[in-house]
Amino acid sequence: MSVLTLHLLGSPVLRERSTEVGVPTAETATFVRDLFETMRVAEGVGLAANQVGVAQRVAVVHTNEGDPIVLIDPVILERHGRLKAEEACLSIPGPDLYGDVERAARIIVETTTLDGNRERLEVLDHRARAVQHEIDHLDGILFIDHLSPLKRRLLLRKWEKQRKGETSYLKELVAASAGD
Repeated sequence: MSVLTLHLLGSPVLRERSTEVGVPTAETATFVRDLFETMRVAEGVGLAANQVGVAQRVAVVHTNEGDPIVLIDPVILERHGRLKAEEACLSIPGPDLYGDVERAARIIVETTTLDGNRERLEVLDHRARAVQHEIDHLDGILFIDHLSPLKRRLLLRKWEKQRKGETSYLKELVAASAGD
């Protein structure tokens, strides 16, 4: 498994609508494993392909509430209920860079498995929020797009202040060694 480089706010790929994968290949399976490893190292609960510079409709989610979810060419079929909660993003890292986002509390999502079959999943609460957040990434939408203009401006000012003139939109992650 490889730890991939994260793309940060400002990287054009984060604003692209990703292309369909179609039939997953062995390379897709390797990429999914790399996404999970990168997400683990970054201490996130979800990661979309755009966030590592690949504009394909692939994302992964793993919260404390259940098994890992692989999303390939996902489509949300149903949305039920509403919950507002705090969200942050691995592509906008830093303290105080989060906002309250309202999302569906329960969704039915259709996705392609690594075997190439389509399946439907019912996803609830925090996992539903994470899946919706990652599918937004695949559509070039960031959580800040769900904030009011004022809250978005304030968050973006904090982001720029924390970056202190940094011009790179890439963040290298380092996996902890076995002895750490």
